Amino acid sequence: MHRLLALLCLLPASAFAADSLPSIGGIPVDFILFALTLLGVALFHNATLYVALTGLVTISLYKIIFTSFKTGVGLAGFFGHLGHEWVTVANLFCLLTGFALLARHFEKSHVPVILPKFLPDDWKGGFVLLVMVFVISSFLDNIAAALIGGAMAHQLFKAKVHIGYLAAIVAASNAGGSGSVVGDTTTTMMWIDGISPVAVFDAYVAAGTALLIIGYFGAKQQHAYSPIIKNSHQHTHIDWGRIFIVGTMLVFAVATNITINVKFPELAEHFPFIGVAVWLAIILTIPVRRHDWELLPDAIRGSVFLLALVLCASMMPVEALPPASWQSAFALGFVSAVFDNIPLTALALRQGGFDWGFLAYAVGFGGSMLWFGSSAGVALSNMFPEAKSAAQWLRHGWHVALAYVVGFFVMLTVLGWHPDEGHKKPVAAVAVELPAPPAMPAR
Repeated sequence: MHRLLALLCLLPASAFAADSLPSIGGIPVDFILFALTLLGVALFHNATLYVALTGLVTISLYKIIFTSFKTGVGLAGFFGHLGHEWVTVANLFCLLTGFALLARHFEKSHVPVILPKFLPDDWKGGFVLLVMVFVISSFLDNIAAALIGGAMAHQLFKAKVHIGYLAAIVAASNAGGSGSVVGDTTTTMMWIDGISPVAVFDAYVAAGTALLIIGYFGAKQQHAYSPIIKNSHQHTHIDWGRIFIVGTMLVFAVATNITINVKFPELAEHFPFIGVAVWLAIILTIPVRRHDWELLPDAIRGSVFLLALVLCASMMPVEALPPASWQSAFALGFVSAVFDNIPLTALALRQGGFDWGFLAYAVGFGGSMLWFGSSAGVALSNMFPEAKSAAQWLRHGWHVALAYVVGFFVMLTVLGWHPDEGHKKPVAAVAVELPAPPAMPAR
């Protein structure tokens, strides 16, 4: 918790909604309650759902009774806030549950079983798998990329996947989406707001560097723990029906993402089109193969956990960021590990003056440093419950934080900091109203 409070101190005093907010040591009580919730998640990883729900109820009651919401005071303000956030919540719920079924279809397609024929049988096989996750995430949702990577790893390593390698899978999925305007919620938000895809693409300088680091150390950890068995399942055949289902779900998600959120963003604010599209694909493909409906209870529990944290973050009284600079962008990467990156990105776009490639990398990759720091991490931890330990994630996934720092400074050295002063004049940190995030899942 001390680390989180230190990160919160990076936000200026004017970043809070009002100077009159009840606070302890200059930090609003809202943030302290959120910090305690995250501390509980980190310590009690076997009861994360109950901790998150307790935190959500506590923060909600505190704001209803003692402070207010952007949409008003009391119960009216609370329900107004839920009405403001419901599209994002519904999209995320549908995607998390839908992609759990997608990952199982991909696993049963036998593609992960056949992969050992084509991958190196030493640590480089694990490295190539992470590169594949990186590439997949550049044009698909990073949740899907992480789950596909997890399904492949489950088969390749006989269900014995090292926590350090799980952290590397999440980091690779987040890195791959950070430089693509269709690969991450935050970068799509930038595109919708008028940022050039070329500016966001700069993030790949840092993300590619980070991939080399997490790929090397993560693959080495996995090879020492459970290596690939090269010549297993030589006569296995691909189930093309399941591949068709996976492809249909992904096409529906990507096509809806591009069509609605780019061409009709005003509609995306009022209905969860992407999540509905994924479930429409699931329903339409029922005659092709049976979906593993028995996965849904666990997927729903994992989704409710993440949504509770997202709603907690959405109620935090952050109204501005520090003035745009490479230092503040660098710090936001660490804040993103514990704070929803959608409102962080929305604030940065409203404030202006950032180098968007740096910001895309920071808020996109930064959440990989903790298992609950991104939706990809939460989704993958549903497949591998042993990952639900912040201490173990930090201990074995130490190379993710190292990769973030090295990648950032390589990018700073190679490209330099070039703020986009034409995209909304940069201002000092002053109170602004947080705009509604696009109707897409948090990263």
